[in-house]
Formats: sequence, structure tokens, C-alpha cells
Amino acid sequence: MWPLNNLPVKALKDRYGFVPTAQWAEHVQKSAVRFQTGGSGSIVSPDGLVMTNHHVGSDMLLKLSTTGHDLLKEGFWADDRSKELACPDLELNVLWEIQDVTPRVNASVKEGVAAAEAGKARRETIATIEKESKDKTGMKAQVVTLYGGSKYHLYLYKAFTDIRLVFAPEEAIAFFGGDTDNFEFPRFDLDCCFFRIYENGKPFKAEHYLKWSSGGAAENELTFVVGHPGRTERLNTYDHLKVSRDVELPRRLGEMWRTEIKAQTFAGRSAENARIVRDDLFGVANGRKAITGQLEGLQDPALMAGKKAAEDALRAAVNADPAMKAKWGTAWDDVAAAKKIDIATSERRALLGRATGGSILMGKASTIVRLVAELPKPSSERLREFGDAQLDSLYLNLYSAEPIYDSLEIYGLSQALARAAERLGADDPAVVTLLAGKSPAARAAELVKAGTLRDPAARKALVAGGAKAVAESKDPMVRLAIALDPESRELRKKFEDAVESPLREAYSKIGAAKFAIQGDSVYPDATFTLRLSFGPIKGFVDAGEKVPAFTTFAGLYERGAQRKGQEGFEIPQKWLDAKGKLDLKTPFNFVCTADIIGGNSGSPIVNARGEVVGLVFDGNIHSLVGNYVYNQESGRAVGVDSRGLIEAIRTVYGADALVRELTGK
Repeated sequence: MWPLNNLPVKALKDRYGFVPTAQWAEHVQKSAVRFQTGGSGSIVSPDGLVMTNHHVGSDMLLKLSTTGHDLLKEGFWADDRSKELACPDLELNVLWEIQDVTPRVNASVKEGVAAAEAGKARRETIATIEKESKDKTGMKAQVVTLYGGSKYHLYLYKAFTDIRLVFAPEEAIAFFGGDTDNFEFPRFDLDCCFFRIYENGKPFKAEHYLKWSSGGAAENELTFVVGHPGRTERLNTYDHLKVSRDVELPRRLGEMWRTEIKAQTFAGRSAENARIVRDDLFGVANGRKAITGQLEGLQDPALMAGKKAAEDALRAAVNADPAMKAKWGTAWDDVAAAKKIDIATSERRALLGRATGGSILMGKASTIVRLVAELPKPSSERLREFGDAQLDSLYLNLYSAEPIYDSLEIYGLSQALARAAERLGADDPAVVTLLAGKSPAARAAELVKAGTLRDPAARKALVAGGAKAVAESKDPMVRLAIALDPESRELRKKFEDAVESPLREAYSKIGAAKFAIQGDSVYPDATFTLRLSFGPIKGFVDAGEKVPAFTTFAGLYERGAQRKGQEGFEIPQKWLDAKGKLDLKTPFNFVCTADIIGGNSGSPIVNARGEVVGLVFDGNIHSLVGNYVYNQESGRAVGVDSRGLIEAIRTVYGADALVRELTGK
């Protein structure tokens, strides 16, 4: 997962005979798109057409749906640009420039100060850099921490907020196989969605966009994935990974199992409930399966032994040099000490956070309470998410006209309140405040039904009125957010001072040791920023059986017949009607060895010429350990083949104009 300003040129040349030029890297960088909601995409036409996954766009599909028109179920195609649907709160970012600001960030920390003071100084300097950069360039500015704090890079993005939906297939074909086939291969999914960027009311004229490959890709051909992997922990210490294995992941997995069952119960009450909770249910089921794979990876003694051996070798090299030992020798023990504190406080922080974020309305109330308290402060002294460089994105979300469903709000909030009461105890002061003498279900209903923040205008008025208006507000969610805010801030400060800052100090030392001993041959952990990974299209062996690299349309119909009548395997009527017209030998999905993780969904797969040959939508089950280690033996990225995309869009959906735009013909 290589940053675009530090590609492994020698390794690519030695291994594959390919040398990425500066022009090639700039072109793929400025064609890549980050979805602020989570996920990746790419610009694929000169008129700002953006390609991503259906499951990345599903949140917008839900928001644009109505009771009579379920876009997730029906799909969507705007056969004229005037019919493209404006998205209420979608922000897309294109990385334009990277600057190394490590010296400035490090210079803000005085030698010998405590970790908490060092962390505060860094946060203030980072906020200042971001504000100055946004004011100077007009672009979205984000300082990214790399190598645990050994490097700090300023990423400048072009940000777009006028985004419109162009095309989406039915969810039944985008997620064919459902939870059964999720993270598996062979797959038969048209997991795609197309949006368009508008600027000044007109389609964005893209300077850089990815052209379509006319012939697709072949087995063993080198491919590249350009996207935004969310988070990896490959540089974490052995003790840190043990905490993840024994405490954090089991806790998260238990929460997800509970949430998934509750969501299924809610969905089963009515067709409308099933519609409005579908996206949430997919997200939690997907996350549950992903965390299961991560936990299984860390429970593998061989993986942990490998991590321990690599760490022991690095520590031995550090301890063998008196100067290195003096500077960096305690770092690993410092990580272990910080994680002990984290374990003791993290559950309470998470539970109270979820209690105020269990509904859209409650989340907005909490944001408003914090916002009016933070805005009077200098940008560098605010909580980071309220800094000047972040406000545009915050306002877009806060004032969104997204649909809000009372039944879903009450369900989500009641579950969050119940979980807090279960884990913290009914007599806990925060729980007493949350419930106000009522059951979780009754309290959630009271808060939602009496809430006044459904209208974006009401939220704007409250923010405009400032601290006085918030203090005088009678909205019960605002009152609750005010009551909970002091403890929430206290917990956050304790985390920043006793956990986050010491970890940053320790990992910056470990990163420095790696650079001193191994050079820059190590890529940084994923940070939901743009990375390039690569590898050939290649099948794998699973349980002794060879799994081919490609599937075809014929396999879709065979799989549908095999599992007929089972949930998740219903082939849409349009596909049944089109079977006789489709070239059933057309490649549909394929796998490659490129290194991906959550957040890469929607990433384009390109060939050495920078042409689209596929669209990442998943990894196989063996790739789930990728949070901690790259597994190129059997781990695979799964993508939709570019040839299958064109054949389906043209033959099944009759969207000829979209095909012409994609292919340039």
C-alpha cells in the first residue's frame, strides 16, 4: 500500500519490468476519488463520471429512495443528464498535492516534555497548518500521520459536493450471493455504481480521467489498484496485537453479532422497516464477517510467531547500538503500558459515544452542542473535527436534507441506550442521565418524538444562535447532549493524554528505528489516504482445490440454479430476460494479488497503461488477515471485470449512452 509520492520503483522494475513515470503516477493519482462516507472511486470520463461500488453508493441510493421507489431494489439509470439525481450530502475528494511537513510538526514539540504536552503541541500545529493551507489554496487540507508519527504529510484535495447519481443496478445482482458468498470466490456480482461530479452547475471537466481498456486483462497480467485503504495495523507491536486479539476484537465482534440480530428483528416487522434498515444491516453483517477473519488471523500462532520474530530482530538491532537504545529502546514497553490504560477506559468511551450517536438526530444534536462551544476558540485550539479546515465537510453533513425515519431512529437509539445500561449498570450516573427514569425503549421514543431537529433550517438556526440559543433550547436531545458533554470531553482528554499521545511518541520511535535499520523500503500503515498496490491476476488454492482467476456470466446462471430459492441468490428479472442476448463467456469477476483492505471498495483496477480493467469490490476470505499482514499466497482482491461491466450495462440495461461515455466511442 504505497503512497503515490513514494512508489517502489526498483521493486516494480526488477519484478515486473515496469517503471512508473512521474506522469503516470500523477495521472492515476488525480483520477482517483475518495468518498468521505468511506470508500474509493475513480473519474472515468472527461465529463466527471465517477465509478465506484454499489455498496459504496448504497447510502445515497437509500437516501434518494421513497416508499414507492426503492432504488436499492429497482436500480436506477438516468438516460438523460437532466434526470441525474442530486445527492443530499455526498462529498468526493481528489488528491492534488502532497507536502512533507514533518520538520514543522516535530519542531513544535520541545525536547523532554511529557507525552501529553507533546501531543497537544502537535495537534495545535497540525490544525494551524491545515487552516493556513486551506486559506491559501482553497483546497481541503489534511495532515496525515504516517509510520506511527515518524512522518507527517499535508494532503491537499479538490473537494466536490455537487454530486449526482447516474446509474446503479439492482442490489440483487450487485450483491448476488448475499452474506453466504461475501468474502468468497468464485463470485458473480455487478457491484458498481456511477455518479457525476458537477462544478458551477455543469459536469466537471476532468483534466485527468481513466480510459477504458478495450480488451480487459489476462491471467498473470500485472494490475494496479489505486484507492483509499482504511486502516491497517501491520506496524503494531506484538503486545498491541495481543490486546487486539484478546480484548478489542472479541468485544467488537460481540457487539456486531448483537446489532445484526437486532437489525434483523427490526427488518422483519415490515417491508418498510426492511427497506430503511437494509443499508445498516449490510454494513454490520459485512463488518462482522471482516472482524471474524481478522480475529482468526491473530489467533493463528504462526502469524503471531512471525510478528514476534520480526519485532525481536528489530529490538535486538536497536539494543545492540547504545545510541539507538538510548533514543528508542523503551518504545515497545511504552506501547504496552499505554494499551493497558486504553483497555481500562475504552469501553465506557465507546458506549457513551454510541449512546449519543445511536440516531441521526441525536448525533446532530451532539454535534451542534460541541460546535457552538468550539467555534469561539482559535482554530488551532479546537477539537480537531471542528477546525476551520474541517468545517465545510461538517456543515455538509450537519445540514443534510437526508430522510430521517422515526421508527429507525427509535430503534437505533433504544439499542444504544440498552447496551449502555447493560454494560455500565443501571445505577451508573451517565446511564441515569441517559434514561431519565424510563426504559430504553420508552426513553428513545420520547427523545425522537419530541425532537425538533428534523428540519435542516432548525439546525442552522440553532447554530446561528450560538451558545445562548443552545443553552436555552428545549429540544430533549440537545438537553441530553449538554448533560453528557462534560464527561465525554473528560474521557476524550484522558484518551488523548494517556493513550493517544504516548502511543504516538512510542510508534514514532519505532518508525525511526525502522528507517534507520531498514530504510524506506517499508510502506506506512493505511490511513484512508491514497495508496497504490499491485500484483498479477492469478487464481489460488483453497482447501487443496485450484480456484480459477475468472468467472463468467454463464457461472452466474449456474450458481443461481444451484441455490435457487435461497436468500441472496435471486437473479433479477432483467437478467433472466437478457440471458439469451448475453455472451455468456464474457468474464464477469476476477481476482488479483493486489494488497487491499476495507476502504478500497470502489477502487479502479488498471493496467500498466493506466486503463481500467476492473473494479475492486471485495477480498476473499484469506485476505481478511490483511489488517495485520499481507497474504499473497491465497489472499486476493476481487473485482468486476471491465468487459463484464460493459456487456451488462449495454445488454441487460440498454444504457448505451453510458457505454459510449465509458468507452469513448
